[in-house]
This record gives sequence, C-alpha cells and structure tokens, in this order.
Amino acid sequence: MQVKAYGAHSADRPLEAITIERRETGPRDVAIEIAYCGVCHSDLHTVRSEWGGTVFPCVPGHEIVGTVTSVGAEVTRFKIGDTVGVGCMVDSCQHCGSCHDDLEQYCENGFTGTYNAPTADAPGHTLGGYSRAITVDEHFVLSIRHAPEQLAAVAPLLCAGITTYSPLRHWNAGPGKKVGVVGIGGLGHMAIKIAHAMGAQVVAFTSTPAKRQDAIDLGADSTVVSREPEEMAAHNGTFDLIIDTVAASHDLDAYVNLLKRDGALVMLGVPEHPHPSPNIGSMIFGRKTIAGSLIGGIAETQEMLDFCAEHGIVSDIEMIDIQQIDEAYGRMERSGVRYRFVIDSASLDATA
Repeated sequence: MQVKAYGAHSADRPLEAITIERRETGPRDVAIEIAYCGVCHSDLHTVRSEWGGTVFPCVPGHEIVGTVTSVGAEVTRFKIGDTVGVGCMVDSCQHCGSCHDDLEQYCENGFTGTYNAPTADAPGHTLGGYSRAITVDEHFVLSIRHAPEQLAAVAPLLCAGITTYSPLRHWNAGPGKKVGVVGIGGLGHMAIKIAHAMGAQVVAFTSTPAKRQDAIDLGADSTVVSREPEEMAAHNGTFDLIIDTVAASHDLDAYVNLLKRDGALVMLGVPEHPHPSPNIGSMIFGRKTIAGSLIGGIAETQEMLDFCAEHGIVSDIEMIDIQQIDEAYGRMERSGVRYRFVIDSASLDATA
C-alpha cells in the first residue's frame, strides 16, 4: 500500500515529501490512518544522524494518534473506527524475560523502534509517523480514551508522557512524597503535570527564572532556579525522588545533595558528552541512587493513557503542518516551543 510521508534522504538534506510502502494488514495487524504525530527531539537527532546509525530514507515520528481502518482476522482488541495510538515501539521478541514482564522497552533481544529499526517490511527498516498511515501488530497498539478535541495534544503522551510516568510510578511518587523535576521542556512539563496528579509535592528546577510561573501553572507547588546556590541549599536532604529531564551534560552532585536517605535521582536525557563523575561519597553516606529509565512497556503505556484521560492531562502543544517541520526543528533546537510540536497529518494530503 502506497502512503504519503515526509522524510529525509540524507543527514544534510531537509525533509521532503516522499511516497512509502506500508504492508497489507496481516492476521494480527491493525491498520491506522494517522491524524496527528508529535515531534520529538529524537526525531531531529535521528534525521541528522547525530546519534549515528541512521538508515535512509528516514521517516521519523513515534507519537502517533489515529483511527483504525482495517484489522486482521486474529485481532481481538480493536475494530474499525477506534481511536488508537502508537508510541516508540512496534515490535519486540515477545518471549524474553523482560517481554514476559510487560517491559518490552528492555527486550533482551532489542525492541523494534517505530522508525529506523530493522524490519522485514520494505525498505528494510521501520518508517515512522510523519506519514498518512501505518500498520502495526495489535500488541503494540494502544487505546485512546480522551475526548476528540484533545487528540492532537494526546500524541506527545506516547513518548513524553510515558517517559515521565514510568519512573514516577516505579519510584512510587504520590501523597507524602516530595518530587523534583529538572528542566521544564517537552518531558519536564509532562513530569510536573503527572506528579501533581499523583498527589506528590512537586518542585520544578529551572535555569530560567522566566519559567517560574510556567511551572506553577503546570502544577508545581514551588520552583527553584538551579543557578542560585542559596535556593538549592534550602532543599538539601529533602527529596524522595528527582526526575532529571535535561539532555545536556551537567553537575549531578547538586541534585544528589538534595535527596533524602534512600532517595533517587532518575536520569531521562542522554547527553552528547558524559556528565561529570558524581561524588560517590555523598551517595554512600545516604544510600542514594542515580538511576535511569527508558519509556515504558505497552501495559504501562496503556495505564498512563488511562490515568491521563481520567485526570484530564494532555501535553501543551503547538500544531503545525508537515511543510513547517524544518522550521519547527530549528525552533526546537533553540527551545522555542512550549512545549511540544504536533503535526496535523491531514497536511500531508497537500503534498505532491
């Protein structure tokens, strides 16, 4: 099946209109007409091959919301007309220990990413959501229960939402817990909203004083300007959990010092250059943890979507047409969006 898409043919060329092939609906497949696709910083890194290993043509996009148009004979969970989502994964081995535990993101044989991952489908690697349609194994399709008018703003939940929900859930954020969020961007703004809805006391850390009110509006109880030593010191030894969303190299000791005994600093961003080595002594003397977390499994992603629907949580977005994607990438690099771009996939219909 031929589908309109937007992709790059090399790392030094802008994205452009292309036509791609999608497989016909197999027995366990769900075919989806894409309505919206969020724009993740990972899209930019991959298109420009900044992480290496990009296979071209590259069609990014792993924050997908759309409508089911066809289902295979063995599909039991979805029907034509359902509103569904697809996140960062479209397959995994489904038989290793991690997959058995509903933690497909840690698949011991490697999960199949929604784009730029090996696949039997043409052209030999997965092509993502900057396209008009996609066909996905039922197991990796998610139910969307938000109201129709919220669907565009739901799209970023499929990456930014689950990436922050998973560690908050795993480290038991909730009433009586003090949770810090470092960085108020695409991930950070979701972490604030979700932690607040879980009932935690939420403190937002920002290097930009102008974002103080933004953080409060998102649900933070208070804010700290991380460049102000006195503001930081006032919170020493008081946090149960700190979610660090910053993808640039920075001093982790400043945040480890803020943790209680048995507190955890959880890293979500992968920096271009390694963080300075932390002071192990401050970890040993408080039994503190620096940990990492990667998106979430399919069951947990569904749990997150249901939680967000129940609490009225969506991402703060700016809608764009696909023809504006390179401009959007430039603004994203300059932190010029609050807080997530979402592509109106109908704009692909206007491409040649």
